[in-house]
Amino acid sequence: MSAVKIGFVGVGAMGQCAHLRNYVTVPDCEVVAIAEVREGLGKRVAEKYGVPRVYRDHEELLANEELDGIVASQPFTRHGTLVPQLLKAGVPVFTEKPLAGAPEQGERIVEALASSGTWHMLGYHKRSDPATMYAKAEIDRLKSTGELGALRYVRILMPAGDWIAGGFTDLVSSDDPMPALEWDPPARDMDEATYNEYNGFVNYYIHQVNLMRHLLGEPYRATYADPAGVLLVAESDSGITGTIEMSPYRTSIDWQESALVAFEKGYVKIELPAPLANNRPGRCELLRDPGDGETPQTSAPSLPWVHAMRRQAMNFVAAIRGDMAPMCVAQEAMEDLRVACQYIELLKQVRA
Repeated sequence: MSAVKIGFVGVGAMGQCAHLRNYVTVPDCEVVAIAEVREGLGKRVAEKYGVPRVYRDHEELLANEELDGIVASQPFTRHGTLVPQLLKAGVPVFTEKPLAGAPEQGERIVEALASSGTWHMLGYHKRSDPATMYAKAEIDRLKSTGELGALRYVRILMPAGDWIAGGFTDLVSSDDPMPALEWDPPARDMDEATYNEYNGFVNYYIHQVNLMRHLLGEPYRATYADPAGVLLVAESDSGITGTIEMSPYRTSIDWQESALVAFEKGYVKIELPAPLANNRPGRCELLRDPGDGETPQTSAPSLPWVHAMRRQAMNFVAAIRGDMAPMCVAQEAMEDLRVACQYIELLKQVRA
Protein backbone atom coordinates (compact mmCIF):
# COMPACT_ATOMS: atom_id res chain seq x y z
CA MET A 1 0.00 0.00 0.00
CA SER A 2 1.17 3.54 -0.75
CA ALA A 3 0.75 6.25 1.87
CA VAL A 4 -2.45 5.80 3.87
CA LYS A 5 -4.82 8.67 3.04
CA ILE A 6 -6.58 10.03 6.12
CA GLY A 7 -9.46 12.50 6.27
CA PHE A 8 -10.19 14.41 9.46
CA VAL A 9 -13.72 15.19 10.60
CA GLY A 10 -13.38 17.91 13.22
CA VAL A 11 -10.23 19.78 14.25
CA GLY A 12 -11.16 21.30 17.60
CA ALA A 13 -8.86 21.07 20.60
CA MET A 14 -8.56 17.28 20.79
CA GLY A 15 -8.73 16.94 17.02
CA GLN A 16 -5.66 19.10 16.68
CA CYS A 17 -3.57 18.45 19.76
CA ALA A 18 -4.31 14.79 20.47
CA HIS A 19 -4.59 13.59 16.89
CA LEU A 20 -3.80 15.78 13.86
CA ARG A 21 -0.35 16.91 14.98
CA ASN A 22 0.59 13.24 15.38
CA TYR A 23 -0.89 11.93 12.13
CA VAL A 24 0.87 14.50 9.97
CA THR A 25 4.24 13.12 11.11
CA VAL A 26 3.45 9.38 10.98
CA PRO A 27 5.44 7.63 8.22
CA ASP A 28 3.37 6.20 5.37
CA CYS A 29 0.44 8.44 6.32
CA GLU A 30 -0.94 11.48 4.48
CA VAL A 31 -3.68 13.70 5.89
CA VAL A 32 -5.34 14.76 2.65
CA ALA A 33 -8.36 16.74 3.85
CA ILE A 34 -10.17 18.30 6.79
CA ALA A 35 -13.91 18.69 7.34
CA GLU A 36 -14.67 21.41 9.87
CA VAL A 37 -18.01 23.16 10.37
CA ARG A 38 -16.17 26.30 11.50
CA GLU A 39 -14.83 27.39 8.12
CA GLY A 40 -12.24 29.84 9.38
CA LEU A 41 -10.84 27.37 11.90
CA GLY A 42 -10.59 24.64 9.29
CA LYS A 43 -8.59 26.87 6.95
CA ARG A 44 -6.22 28.03 9.69
CA VAL A 45 -5.56 24.49 10.89
CA ALA A 46 -5.04 23.21 7.34
CA GLU A 47 -2.53 25.99 6.67
CA LYS A 48 -0.58 25.22 9.84
CA TYR A 49 -0.34 21.48 9.20
CA GLY A 50 -0.06 21.52 5.42
CA VAL A 51 -3.37 19.78 4.72
CA PRO A 52 -4.29 20.50 1.09
CA ARG A 53 -8.10 20.54 1.16
CA VAL A 54 -10.79 21.78 3.56
CA TYR A 55 -14.51 20.98 3.46
CA ARG A 56 -17.49 22.40 5.33
CA ASP A 57 -18.74 19.07 6.67
CA HIS A 58 -18.23 15.32 6.53
CA GLU A 59 -20.74 14.86 3.71
CA GLU A 60 -18.77 17.17 1.43
CA LEU A 61 -15.53 15.44 2.46
CA LEU A 62 -16.82 11.95 1.66
CA ALA A 63 -18.32 13.08 -1.66
CA ASN A 64 -15.00 14.43 -2.90
CA GLU A 65 -12.24 12.26 -1.40
CA GLU A 66 -11.10 8.66 -1.76
CA LEU A 67 -9.86 7.85 1.70
CA ASP A 68 -8.21 4.88 3.40
CA GLY A 69 -9.35 5.97 6.87
CA ILE A 70 -11.25 8.63 8.77
CA VAL A 71 -10.35 10.26 12.09
CA ALA A 72 -13.44 11.87 13.62
CA SER A 73 -12.64 13.69 16.84
CA GLN A 74 -16.13 14.62 17.99
CA PRO A 75 -18.06 14.83 21.28
CA PHE A 76 -19.05 11.26 22.10
CA THR A 77 -22.69 12.31 22.47
CA ARG A 78 -22.71 12.78 18.68
CA HIS A 79 -21.25 9.37 17.80
CA GLY A 80 -24.59 7.59 17.42
CA THR A 81 -25.67 10.13 14.83
CA LEU A 82 -22.37 10.68 13.02
CA VAL A 83 -20.49 7.37 12.98
CA PRO A 84 -23.08 5.35 11.02
CA GLN A 85 -22.90 8.05 8.34
CA LEU A 86 -19.10 7.83 8.22
CA LEU A 87 -19.18 4.04 8.01
CA LYS A 88 -21.01 4.30 4.69
CA ALA A 89 -17.66 5.27 3.17
CA GLY A 90 -16.56 1.66 3.77
CA VAL A 91 -13.20 2.58 5.30
CA PRO A 92 -11.93 2.28 8.90
CA VAL A 93 -13.09 5.00 11.28
CA PHE A 94 -11.35 6.24 14.41
CA THR A 95 -13.18 8.17 17.13
CA GLU A 96 -12.38 9.17 20.67
CA LYS A 97 -13.76 7.16 23.57
CA PRO A 98 -16.35 6.12 24.61
CA LEU A 99 -18.27 4.38 21.85
CA ALA A 100 -21.35 6.57 22.43
CA GLY A 101 -23.15 8.56 25.07
CA ALA A 102 -25.93 6.01 25.63
CA PRO A 103 -25.91 2.21 25.28
CA GLU A 104 -28.60 2.19 22.60
CA GLN A 105 -26.50 4.61 20.51
CA GLY A 106 -23.55 2.27 20.86
CA GLU A 107 -25.73 -0.59 19.65
CA ARG A 108 -26.72 1.54 16.68
CA ILE A 109 -23.06 1.89 15.73
CA VAL A 110 -22.40 -1.83 16.12
CA GLU A 111 -25.41 -2.59 13.90
CA ALA A 112 -24.15 -0.16 11.26
CA LEU A 113 -20.76 -1.89 11.33
CA ALA A 114 -22.32 -5.24 10.54
CA SER A 115 -23.18 -4.11 7.01
CA SER A 116 -20.29 -1.67 6.47
CA GLY A 117 -17.51 -4.10 5.56
CA THR A 118 -15.08 -2.17 7.74
CA TRP A 119 -14.16 -1.55 11.39
CA HIS A 120 -14.22 1.22 13.97
CA MET A 121 -11.29 1.80 16.35
CA LEU A 122 -11.82 3.63 19.63
CA GLY A 123 -9.36 6.13 21.10
CA TYR A 124 -8.38 4.19 24.21
CA HIS A 125 -4.89 5.63 23.94
CA LYS A 126 -3.67 4.03 27.17
CA ARG A 127 -3.52 0.72 25.31
CA SER A 128 -1.03 2.33 22.93
CA ASP A 129 1.32 3.68 25.58
CA PRO A 130 4.66 1.84 25.26
CA ALA A 131 4.46 0.91 28.95
CA THR A 132 1.03 -0.68 28.53
CA MET A 133 2.05 -2.46 25.34
CA TYR A 134 5.12 -3.89 27.07
CA ALA A 135 3.15 -4.81 30.19
CA LYS A 136 0.34 -6.48 28.22
CA ALA A 137 2.81 -8.68 26.34
CA GLU A 138 4.53 -9.64 29.60
CA ILE A 139 1.23 -10.33 31.39
CA ASP A 140 0.10 -12.61 28.58
CA ARG A 141 3.47 -14.39 28.62
CA LEU A 142 3.34 -14.90 32.40
CA LYS A 143 -0.19 -16.27 32.17
CA SER A 144 1.01 -18.72 29.53
CA THR A 145 4.17 -19.90 31.31
CA GLY A 146 2.80 -19.86 34.86
CA GLU A 147 6.23 -18.93 36.18
CA LEU A 148 4.78 -16.43 38.68
CA GLY A 149 1.73 -18.49 39.48
CA ALA A 150 -1.85 -17.52 38.80
CA LEU A 151 -3.09 -14.00 38.04
CA ARG A 152 -4.91 -12.94 41.21
CA TYR A 153 -5.81 -9.26 41.17
CA VAL A 154 -5.86 -6.07 39.07
CA ARG A 155 -5.97 -2.62 40.65
CA ILE A 156 -6.22 0.66 38.73
CA LEU A 157 -5.79 4.04 40.42
CA MET A 158 -6.54 7.39 38.81
CA PRO A 159 -6.82 10.53 40.91
CA ALA A 160 -8.10 13.59 39.09
CA GLY A 161 -5.16 15.69 37.94
CA ASP A 162 -3.82 17.91 35.18
CA TRP A 163 -4.63 15.70 32.19
CA ILE A 164 -3.72 18.43 29.67
CA ALA A 165 -0.13 18.89 30.91
CA GLY A 166 0.52 21.84 28.59
CA GLY A 167 -0.77 19.90 25.59
CA PHE A 168 -2.91 22.75 24.25
CA THR A 169 -0.12 25.34 24.01
CA ASP A 170 -0.08 25.22 20.19
CA LEU A 171 -3.86 25.09 19.75
CA VAL A 172 -5.17 27.03 16.74
CA SER A 173 -8.40 28.86 17.54
CA SER A 174 -10.83 31.12 15.72
CA ASP A 175 -13.86 33.32 16.34
CA ASP A 176 -16.12 31.23 14.12
CA PRO A 177 -19.49 30.63 15.76
CA MET A 178 -20.37 26.99 16.30
CA PRO A 179 -23.36 26.11 14.11
CA ALA A 180 -26.22 24.04 15.45
CA LEU A 181 -25.32 20.34 15.47
CA GLU A 182 -27.37 17.17 15.75
CA TRP A 183 -26.89 15.42 19.09
CA ASP A 184 -27.78 11.94 20.26
CA PRO A 185 -30.76 11.53 22.60
CA PRO A 186 -30.02 10.56 26.23
CA ALA A 187 -30.34 6.99 27.48
CA ARG A 188 -33.94 5.85 27.28
CA ASP A 189 -34.09 4.07 30.64
CA MET A 190 -32.36 6.76 32.77
CA ASP A 191 -33.88 9.85 34.34
CA GLU A 192 -32.02 13.13 33.88
CA ALA A 193 -30.04 12.95 37.14
CA THR A 194 -28.97 9.35 36.53
CA TYR A 195 -27.97 10.05 32.94
CA ASN A 196 -25.90 13.06 33.99
CA GLU A 197 -24.02 10.94 36.53
CA TYR A 198 -23.56 8.14 34.00
CA ASN A 199 -22.38 10.65 31.39
CA GLY A 200 -19.83 12.13 33.78
CA PHE A 201 -18.53 8.69 34.68
CA VAL A 202 -18.02 7.54 31.08
CA ASN A 203 -16.47 10.87 30.13
CA TYR A 204 -13.74 10.60 32.75
CA TYR A 205 -13.32 6.97 33.83
CA ILE A 206 -14.26 4.89 30.80
CA HIS A 207 -10.53 4.68 30.01
CA GLN A 208 -9.99 2.74 33.22
CA VAL A 209 -13.05 0.56 32.58
CA ASN A 210 -11.50 -0.39 29.25
CA LEU A 211 -7.97 -0.78 30.58
CA MET A 212 -9.23 -3.24 33.22
CA ARG A 213 -10.51 -5.61 30.52
CA HIS A 214 -7.34 -5.18 28.48
CA LEU A 215 -5.10 -6.15 31.40
CA LEU A 216 -7.34 -8.99 32.58
CA GLY A 217 -7.53 -10.37 29.07
CA GLU A 218 -11.18 -11.37 29.54
CA PRO A 219 -14.64 -9.87 30.16
CA TYR A 220 -15.76 -8.76 33.60
CA ARG A 221 -18.74 -7.24 35.38
CA ALA A 222 -19.08 -4.58 38.06
CA THR A 223 -20.06 -6.12 41.42
CA TYR A 224 -19.83 -3.24 43.93
CA ALA A 225 -19.82 0.56 44.09
CA ASP A 226 -19.09 2.43 47.30
CA PRO A 227 -21.49 5.26 48.23
CA ALA A 228 -18.77 7.91 47.94
CA GLY A 229 -18.23 7.09 44.28
CA VAL A 230 -14.54 6.32 44.78
CA LEU A 231 -14.39 2.54 44.36
CA LEU A 232 -15.62 0.19 41.64
CA VAL A 233 -15.12 -3.53 42.33
CA ALA A 234 -15.28 -6.03 39.49
CA GLU A 235 -15.12 -9.78 38.93
CA SER A 236 -13.84 -11.31 35.71
CA ASP A 237 -15.34 -14.31 33.94
CA SER A 238 -12.71 -16.56 35.53
CA GLY A 239 -13.20 -15.08 39.01
CA ILE A 240 -10.34 -12.57 39.20
CA THR A 241 -11.05 -9.50 41.33
CA GLY A 242 -10.37 -6.03 39.98
CA THR A 243 -10.75 -2.57 41.47
CA ILE A 244 -10.80 0.92 40.03
CA GLU A 245 -10.09 3.73 42.49
CA MET A 246 -11.48 6.99 41.15
CA SER A 247 -9.96 10.15 42.60
CA PRO A 248 -9.49 9.07 46.25
CA TYR A 249 -7.39 12.25 46.44
CA ARG A 250 -6.65 15.08 44.04
CA THR A 251 -3.43 16.03 42.28
CA SER A 252 -3.88 19.61 41.11
CA ILE A 253 -0.67 19.66 39.06
CA ASP A 254 0.58 16.08 38.88
CA TRP A 255 -0.90 13.02 37.17
CA GLN A 256 -0.59 9.75 39.12
CA GLU A 257 -2.41 7.06 37.17
CA SER A 258 -1.23 3.50 37.76
CA ALA A 259 -2.22 -0.12 37.31
CA LEU A 260 -1.07 -3.16 39.28
CA VAL A 261 -1.47 -6.68 37.90
CA ALA A 262 -0.69 -9.11 40.71
CA PHE A 263 0.36 -12.73 40.31
CA GLU A 264 1.02 -15.14 43.18
CA LYS A 265 4.78 -14.60 42.97
CA GLY A 266 5.14 -11.08 41.65
CA TYR A 267 3.51 -8.30 39.71
CA VAL A 268 3.53 -6.13 36.62
CA LYS A 269 2.99 -2.46 37.39
CA ILE A 270 2.52 0.48 35.04
CA GLU A 271 2.51 4.22 35.67
CA LEU A 272 0.98 6.36 32.94
CA PRO A 273 1.62 10.04 32.14
CA ALA A 274 -1.00 12.72 31.57
CA PRO A 275 -2.92 12.04 28.34
CA LEU A 276 -1.56 15.07 26.42
CA ALA A 277 2.01 14.95 27.72
CA ASN A 278 4.32 14.85 24.67
CA ASN A 279 7.26 12.49 24.07
CA ARG A 280 6.81 10.83 27.43
CA PRO A 281 5.92 7.14 27.70
CA GLY A 282 4.71 5.47 30.85
CA ARG A 283 6.85 3.35 33.15
CA CYS A 284 6.69 -0.39 33.66
CA GLU A 285 8.03 -2.31 36.67
CA LEU A 286 8.16 -6.06 37.18
CA LEU A 287 8.65 -7.97 40.44
CA ARG A 288 9.64 -11.64 40.40
CA ASP A 289 9.71 -13.34 43.80
CA PRO A 290 9.90 -17.10 43.22
CA GLY A 291 10.66 -17.90 46.88
CA ASP A 292 12.47 -21.06 48.00
CA GLY A 293 15.58 -19.06 48.81
CA GLU A 294 15.86 -17.37 45.41
CA THR A 295 16.58 -13.64 45.44
CA PRO A 296 13.56 -11.54 44.38
CA GLN A 297 14.21 -9.33 41.39
CA THR A 298 12.68 -6.00 40.39
CA SER A 299 13.26 -4.72 36.86
CA ALA A 300 12.13 -1.80 34.70
CA PRO A 301 12.56 -1.77 30.92
CA SER A 302 13.79 1.32 29.08
CA LEU A 303 10.98 2.31 26.75
CA PRO A 304 11.06 4.45 23.58
CA TRP A 305 10.31 8.17 23.86
CA VAL A 306 6.96 7.90 22.15
CA HIS A 307 3.83 9.14 23.88
CA ALA A 308 0.55 7.26 23.79
CA MET A 309 -1.33 9.56 21.40
CA ARG A 310 1.41 9.35 18.78
CA ARG A 311 1.72 5.59 19.19
CA GLN A 312 -2.05 5.34 18.83
CA ALA A 313 -1.94 7.19 15.51
CA MET A 314 0.82 4.86 14.35
CA ASN A 315 -1.25 1.86 15.43
CA PHE A 316 -4.35 3.05 13.55
CA VAL A 317 -2.34 3.53 10.36
CA ALA A 318 -0.69 0.11 10.84
CA ALA A 319 -4.11 -1.50 11.30
CA ILE A 320 -5.37 0.13 8.07
CA ARG A 321 -2.34 -1.29 6.30
CA GLY A 322 -3.10 -4.73 7.72
CA ASP A 323 0.10 -4.90 9.76
CA MET A 324 -1.75 -5.36 13.07
CA ALA A 325 -5.23 -5.66 14.52
CA PRO A 326 -6.97 -2.48 15.71
CA MET A 327 -6.22 -1.83 19.38
CA CYS A 328 -9.90 -1.73 20.43
CA VAL A 329 -12.91 -2.02 18.14
CA ALA A 330 -16.49 -0.94 18.66
CA GLN A 331 -17.80 -4.39 19.51
CA GLU A 332 -15.53 -4.55 22.57
CA ALA A 333 -16.07 -0.89 23.43
CA MET A 334 -19.77 -1.68 23.72
CA GLU A 335 -18.84 -3.72 26.80
CA ASP A 336 -17.49 -0.56 28.45
CA LEU A 337 -20.92 1.05 28.24
CA ARG A 338 -22.51 -2.02 29.79
CA VAL A 339 -20.04 -2.00 32.69
CA ALA A 340 -20.72 1.72 33.17
CA CYS A 341 -24.44 0.99 33.40
CA GLN A 342 -23.79 -1.76 35.94
CA TYR A 343 -21.69 0.60 38.04
CA ILE A 344 -24.26 3.41 38.01
CA GLU A 345 -27.02 0.99 38.96
CA LEU A 346 -24.93 -0.33 41.87
CA LEU A 347 -24.12 3.25 42.92
CA LYS A 348 -27.82 4.13 42.99
CA GLN A 349 -28.55 1.09 45.17
CA VAL A 350 -25.91 1.81 47.82
CA ARG A 351 -27.01 5.45 48.00
CA ALA A 352 -30.71 4.62 48.31
